[in-house]
Amino acid sequence: MVQYYYWNTVRIIKKGGFDVDHLVPIRTVDDIFPKYRDTPIGRLLQYHNLQSPLDSYEHAEVVIGMCMDNRKHLRIPDNFAYVLRTGGGNLRYSEFKISYAIAVGGVKAIALIGHDKCGMVNLMARKDKFVQGLVDRAGWDKERAEEHFMHFAPMFEIDNEIEFVISEAKRLRSRYPKILVVPMFYGIDDKLLYLINE
Repeated sequence: MVQYYYWNTVRIIKKGGFDVDHLVPIRTVDDIFPKYRDTPIGRLLQYHNLQSPLDSYEHAEVVIGMCMDNRKHLRIPDNFAYVLRTGGGNLRYSEFKISYAIAVGGVKAIALIGHDKCGMVNLMARKDKFVQGLVDRAGWDKERAEEHFMHFAPMFEIDNEIEFVISEAKRLRSRYPKILVVPMFYGIDDKLLYLINE
């Protein structure tokens, strides 16, 4: 059974052993884990959560992978980050872009940002709405729309927001062992970033 908890207005789905204890609110610089404080991750948290003055950057320092959800917006300086937005923040099909940002852009960190109320959770339950939407709005026939959904939904569906972002961080750490990869969480209601206590 899925249980819902409300903490600082962030809805957390307790499933697979993850609960509110895994989210660390960032209200002061001291709340940022010491290993992240003097890194692009620490600066991201200071810009967004703590409203630190926006510095000037000529080159990006971080890749930010986050969901395409339109309810999420980050407060960061221009040129600070390469931002990749995909369904659920799933970067499995964006690795060439990440590699480019590291090899050519020189970034040293990746921030993976999951969020609550994600549309990629239980995606299969939205099949009929998805298919009908393509029929009504895009002019597709129903069979083509169903095939499209069934081909791509398994690639993008996630079971739990926190579990997914942690597993994606582990996967990317193995791919890019010299790069700092940090799973994070965005609260849709309070618009704040949280660190995840893995």
